[in-house]
Amino acid sequence: MTETVTTTVPASTPTSAPRERGGFAPRGQHRAGGRPGGGRGGRGDKPRSEFDQATVAVRRVTRVVRGGRRFSFSVVIAAGNRKGKIGLGVGKAGDISAAMEKAGNDAKKQMLTLRLTKTSSVPHEVLVKYSSARLFLKPAPGRGLAAGSAARIILNLAGVKDVTAKVFSKSKNKLNLARATMKALENFAE
Repeated sequence: MTETVTTTVPASTPTSAPRERGGFAPRGQHRAGGRPGGGRGGRGDKPRSEFDQATVAVRRVTRVVRGGRRFSFSVVIAAGNRKGKIGLGVGKAGDISAAMEKAGNDAKKQMLTLRLTKTSSVPHEVLVKYSSARLFLKPAPGRGLAAGSAARIILNLAGVKDVTAKVFSKSKNKLNLARATMKALENFAE
């Protein structure tokens, strides 16, 4: 009498090893180091920047020419390290990714280093006007960050806490509000 032994293989266990050269590894497995691409360097090994970035506004701009319409993108990005450094940049290009890269580089070029209090707040209140945007910024101990729109994004990336920001304008243009916030923070720059 012959005895047969059957074993069941769990679904997560691979039934074959990945090939050495060419081809694809079975689903869920990758060559060298668990990453796609074989771990020979490339895009995945890019060092992480010390600055966090946030998109403030994205606009699709249309230019009418004789043959029809031409589209381009305008992107506003804020970059900061959440420890008192902040920058604002604008980038324009035919596609969004190129515009975002330009805006990020522009933001890093225009960095401000802020003089903040021990509690990461602003030292005094300030009222600024940029174009049609008006912004009032004042310290508010124990309140946290109370701000809206573009001002909140910029103050958050700058690492400012315990501050109240109030927008006193009919304008809802995020670029002008962001620039008004940067103008207010220039009063606390080193």
